[in-house]
Amino acid sequence: MKKTPLVMVLWTMALTACSGGDPVATGTGADPTGGCSGACGGSTTSLTVGDVQVVIAQAVAEAQARSVTATIAVVDRVGNVLAVYRMGAAATRSVTITTTPGATGVSGGLEGIRLPVTPAPVNIDHAAAIAKAVTGAYLSSEGNAFSTRTASQIVQEHFNPREQFQPAGPLFGVQFSQLACSDLMRSFDGVGPSVGPQRSPLGLSADPGGFPLYKSGTVVGGVGVLADGFYTIDKDIADNDADVDEAIGYAATFGFAAPVDRRGDRITADGKTLRFSDVDFNQLRANPASAPAFGTLAGSVGALITVPGYFDGVIRAGTSFGQAASGIRADGDVNYPGRDAFVLVDAANALRYPPRAGTDGAQVGGAVLTLNEVRTVLQSALDIANRARAQIRRPVGSQARVTISVVDTQGEILGIARTRDAPVFGTDVSLQKARTAAFMSSTSAATFLATLPDAKYLTTSDTTVGVTRAIAINSYTTQLRNFLGNGSALADGIAYTDRANGNLSRPFFPDGIDDEAPGPLSKPAGEWSPFSTGLQLDLAINAILQHVLFVAGAGVPDVAPGCAGVALANDLGSVGQTITGVRLGNGLQIFPGSVPIYRGSSLVGAIGVSGDGIDQDDMVAFLGLHNAGQALGGAIGNAPTGSRADTVIAQGVRLRYVQCPQAPFLDSTDDNVCQGK
Repeated sequence: MKKTPLVMVLWTMALTACSGGDPVATGTGADPTGGCSGACGGSTTSLTVGDVQVVIAQAVAEAQARSVTATIAVVDRVGNVLAVYRMGAAATRSVTITTTPGATGVSGGLEGIRLPVTPAPVNIDHAAAIAKAVTGAYLSSEGNAFSTRTASQIVQEHFNPREQFQPAGPLFGVQFSQLACSDLMRSFDGVGPSVGPQRSPLGLSADPGGFPLYKSGTVVGGVGVLADGFYTIDKDIADNDADVDEAIGYAATFGFAAPVDRRGDRITADGKTLRFSDVDFNQLRANPASAPAFGTLAGSVGALITVPGYFDGVIRAGTSFGQAASGIRADGDVNYPGRDAFVLVDAANALRYPPRAGTDGAQVGGAVLTLNEVRTVLQSALDIANRARAQIRRPVGSQARVTISVVDTQGEILGIARTRDAPVFGTDVSLQKARTAAFMSSTSAATFLATLPDAKYLTTSDTTVGVTRAIAINSYTTQLRNFLGNGSALADGIAYTDRANGNLSRPFFPDGIDDEAPGPLSKPAGEWSPFSTGLQLDLAINAILQHVLFVAGAGVPDVAPGCAGVALANDLGSVGQTITGVRLGNGLQIFPGSVPIYRGSSLVGAIGVSGDGIDQDDMVAFLGLHNAGQALGGAIGNAPTGSRADTVIAQGVRLRYVQCPQAPFLDSTDDNVCQGK
């Protein structure tokens, strides 16, 4: 029944009286961050069991007001699943992965997968909800609050989506990170929250309905909702959607809403305002402040459910970010003195990735990166980040917050360091970027790709799940060589960055020029989508599918660490790793922020950076390495200029190597800081 004006007035007054609500709804216009810009998170700032119950109850109330059933997931800031609640029977919670709901769309990749099927009791509604919650938590910080709607805007073939002749989104490809097969990501220990960052069953989500959760201006977790039956994207941001997942998810955040001044719609990238939500509290159909208590919800409404590999059915309190229990804590000036650095630790509070020497002596003729060189590169990159102006963070003038990873030529992790309040997603992504630069720049990349098993694509019907198509990974090498007119590409030692690799991985080449052919590492028209990106996905799709089927309860074992080299049988009856090593242990990445490391003309490793803006990521990696090389007397440095990917001309277009921002520093007016280096 439509509310009368009097009821609307009373409801608005109720919202105003409730602390923690979105100030846009209250009309105060205040920013409740209290000046939070990276240092507000404390040892007691976390989600309690009571908080989690409130979040779920508010989501349930909105779902009931809309006469729909929903699956709701809540995570802490490092991805521990604190609760998964399903309304309705499992058999009714069908989900289709598609970019074109209700229409015939893309063929390939993860497109078109639908579960459950009958009679098998396999579901992915909980996996989708968890991925949305993780995305809301991982993309956000005290300086920026991003939702899965924000993610949808920045991962598509144009930025903004549907704006023709515009380049791809700045985080194009980030959706295939945080994967369960990543050797960096942690997994549920079967008991309760532990150190992170924890994995996501479907990577990062671009389907509206996932939001960060805040307390006292700092991120404490995320909530994700799946109610409409589709795991999808928003292909048109020119309008406001009546998205039921988003409305329920937004209702869930009441009292834990993102500070207004940190929301994505207060932040720009490339001069374009980002999106956060198409719904606000005054557009909800239920008053979240009056939601029935969680303990009063009848079993006929819904129930907590177990999720294989993620949740045991018991609501838990979250960890406190920045403390040892979260897996990310302050370095304490041990390895990175005076730099306010943070590090990853295990459950015993021991460093997971302290600086160490390279392990690839046989591949580099014994001239491995030394411990001192690795430490110097990380320290130098931290110095650049601490001086750099963040691109997508408020307040304006904040320093960049990033994660930095260094690897050797075989992808072994030689060190990972973070700046304060860096978004969690950048941890796995920085490692992906470093490994991508090291791999693509090696003379053995083509040989390695030839050893990988075919990528398998699934099809689903009302009663069956099976393999419908196989893609030879080696075909991408052939496509690249034909495209470049270079029969030795990926074996000739050209130095590739993620910016150059991304050039070759876009559905249009040059990037954003509509009606041009795709890059050789991408998919052609009719096969490309954010769920079908090309080589990036095909390297890891078997591992992704194995894990999704495991979580769905299809009787498949869970995936082991290592995203490349997983073989998937056509009958899904057998799975397993076909390679050893970690060269692409957490997959490829295809947006900027990495450079290979050279000793003279010899590749010895790579550095990857991810955080508060892709041009800043490029600069921190490139200039950090350059400065480290100078401090080390020229022992290591960036690739020789004559062997960089920007010497490669493809289809009459020169590839890009790095792109550094103009006047990037907070403490100087220096310009063109990467020029001539």
